[in-house]
Amino acid sequence: MDFHTARALLDWQIELGVTEAIGDQPVDRYALEVQAPKPKPVAAPAAIVAGRVPEVASPDPAVIARTAAQGAVSLDALRAAMAAFELCELKKGARNLVFCDGVAGSDVMIIGEAPGRDEDREGRPFVGRAGQLLDRMLAAIDLDRASNVYITNVLPWRPPQNRDPKPEEIAMLRPFLERHVALAKPRLIVLMGNISCQAVLGKRGITRLRGNWDEALDLPVLPMFHPAYLLRTPTAKREAWADLLELKARLKALS
Repeated sequence: MDFHTARALLDWQIELGVTEAIGDQPVDRYALEVQAPKPKPVAAPAAIVAGRVPEVASPDPAVIARTAAQGAVSLDALRAAMAAFELCELKKGARNLVFCDGVAGSDVMIIGEAPGRDEDREGRPFVGRAGQLLDRMLAAIDLDRASNVYITNVLPWRPPQNRDPKPEEIAMLRPFLERHVALAKPRLIVLMGNISCQAVLGKRGITRLRGNWDEALDLPVLPMFHPAYLLRTPTAKREAWADLLELKARLKALS
């Protein structure tokens, strides 16, 4: 190696941050590898010797959610427990936790699917175009979120690009929804759309389910078309009106 090449290599090492050289003689690292003693083999655990690799169990998010939900003794405590829940990836992309709207303790509890853009911005369910239609639908049978309706969603955080919630997300957050119903104490539940039916009833097929009373969480449950679907499919409003009349009749019978 000539002087200029050696100097260039030295300058390069100095630029990298080298401040001193250790040892006066060059070291052959390959020779060291050959001379180094081989490590003694470590005895494998019996489970591995037998062909079984022990599994490290990861915590089940649904189990953690259920523990957190059951510890909430009020709606405010439940909101705080949901806000502190860090195992759902949806939370990282959402602006706000969308918890509820309306009056807790109302006879009617409406469960929607998931927040949209407007709901994520304001932190309340059903405040966009679908929410405005829902308010008109409720008003037609003398219901109002300001006085006698309570509203929430299956998911409290907006999915990216308003995609449908994934089954694992629904399962993870269902304990919070169950506790929400228990603390809100409605006399009946209205499920808006397929996702709500899947989360509460374990069923899909809203065109078949709508208008037919079912039971879940020890309460009567009425599936209905989601207002967003009615905005896209105005011809379905006739069925929606029939379902509203059915809801009105059931409320009258309860009173």
